[in-house]
Amino acid sequence: MHAAFWKERGADQSSVVFSKPIFVILMVMMVTLVVVIVLGNALVILAFKVDKSLRRQCNYYFLNLAISDFLVGAFCIPIYIPYILTGRWTLGRGLCKLWLVMDYLLCSASVFSIVLISYDRFLSVTRAVSYRARQSMTHQAVIKMIAVWVLAFVLYGPAIIFWELAVGRSRVPKDECFAEFYYSWYFLLSASMLEFFSPFISVAFFNLSIYLSIRRRRLHSRETQQHLQLSQPASAQGESILLSHNWGFGMKLAARGSIHSQTSSPSLGKLDPSTSRAAQPNRLSRDKKIAKSLAIIVCVFAICWAPYTLLMIIRAACRGRCIQHHWYEVTFWLLWLNSAINPFLYPLCHSSFRRAFNKILCPRRHTTPPSSFTGNHFS
Repeated sequence: MHAAFWKERGADQSSVVFSKPIFVILMVMMVTLVVVIVLGNALVILAFKVDKSLRRQCNYYFLNLAISDFLVGAFCIPIYIPYILTGRWTLGRGLCKLWLVMDYLLCSASVFSIVLISYDRFLSVTRAVSYRARQSMTHQAVIKMIAVWVLAFVLYGPAIIFWELAVGRSRVPKDECFAEFYYSWYFLLSASMLEFFSPFISVAFFNLSIYLSIRRRRLHSRETQQHLQLSQPASAQGESILLSHNWGFGMKLAARGSIHSQTSSPSLGKLDPSTSRAAQPNRLSRDKKIAKSLAIIVCVFAICWAPYTLLMIIRAACRGRCIQHHWYEVTFWLLWLNSAINPFLYPLCHSSFRRAFNKILCPRRHTTPPSSFTGNHFS
């Protein structure tokens, strides 16, 4: 992303020629990255077509992220490869602006999609009842996805397109391609704050809220279990001992008792509170898996984005004179590397994606019937 630093490298940049071995190594690495990004994210998109169980509101945000990452590998990087290897832009001014708009747009959309995923997971843990009731309302997910793309475009798109008209002239040479606001340090600093720090603070808040919610519920669950054990009547303890020693006969009595109680009692919740108590650890375990999977995705996002953002801030403070230029290039590719890593995180963190990938990649081995629960499985 943001390949706007060619100008800073000076006039000698166009004369830079890599040795043949280095040229081949760089070309192989870049093409490999493109292939991984395109195929990995295409697999995620195809999974939504193949596995209908993925078409729930919570998973549409992952689809949104996969679309932006796919376009990064299919459009942005292939156009940038000859530019970085030759140091000259030969595709014209129109395609330059289009590439810049798409590059900034797609990377910003990826960031905002991470925020949306974190917010969705936050609701699934802290407002579980209302969240589950809205899972079939996919139109709400579509509206949020559109909002992500609009916000991502507004952040950089108008500046890329209209900056030249606003200042009255272009400062970009014909054989180079970078945004006109490259020289506007205040804009770069403000945009970097909005593009990384605001999303990162939001994501950190959602993750912290999820952690605190799970922690409170775990402590409450322990206190409840201790209270039940202390208040359990002796007769109930005797019955449990009888069932343990007379397993076969005891199970028949328990089955008869449960059938009789279900038919005679007007309220199932009052009848068998142990059922609801047994479900609480399951929900707590599921939420722990949600938190862990989200933490993995967010940590990868922070590792890939923090170096670029910090260098942008340092660059804005010292007006580009205190950091070696190759470090900027490394941070660009680290941003794009995030688009290659994300598809591998989905099956790692979500069993629903893992099942869908197995169905696509190993159709003959996929003999297990789909689960009755079609939500977003975490493992």
